Amino acid sequence: MKKINKYIITGIMSIIPIALTYWIIQKLFIFFSVPGKSIINLFFSTDNISSDSNFLIQIVYILEYVVGFSLTILFLYFLGIIISNVLGKKLYIYFEYLLEKIPIVSKIYSTIKNITDSISKPNSQAFQKVVIIEYPRKELWTLAMVTGECKNDQNIDYYNLFVPTTPNPTSGYLILIKKTDVKETNLSVDDGLSIIISGGMVTPKDFTI
Repeated sequence: MKKINKYIITGIMSIIPIALTYWIIQKLFIFFSVPGKSIINLFFSTDNISSDSNFLIQIVYILEYVVGFSLTILFLYFLGIIISNVLGKKLYIYFEYLLEKIPIVSKIYSTIKNITDSISKPNSQAFQKVVIIEYPRKELWTLAMVTGECKNDQNIDYYNLFVPTTPNPTSGYLILIKKTDVKETNLSVDDGLSIIISGGMVTPKDFTI
């Protein structure tokens, strides 16, 4: 009985990443397809097809999403071209200015924009490297991501650290700490995130504290 339970749990743990990946891709596909799909429905609709033609209905249904997704990607592509131009940039800046005047929306928008900007810049990384610190108390070691550097009024070097939570690394804490209080690691950012997301179950063999 124990072996059966073990195999069932192993099967569940194996399929969870696949299921989550499928779910995320499916949601993104549907989300991006809706605008283009609405345009396609103006010209082609399953309402004009006989109810006996199930095969044709399925084909049109699939085409609605495929063509809709393609049209949406094209729209985003041309939108990117427009915003990259001088006039487009001015319009975009003005749009951001209007958003900043809306109390709650401005906070949400600015936070999301700062995150996307830090990720999309080609010469920078959201996380520079992985370190470990004694947190939340002595002799308890925690993985942290270096996001930047700063100095105090005595010109002492500090790290800006993001301490992610397990198993969701998108939330966490910001800590400013002296560089001398930080231990460097041989972990890559991907390895560090894998350890955090898995709760320590996925750890490189050569990782030492």
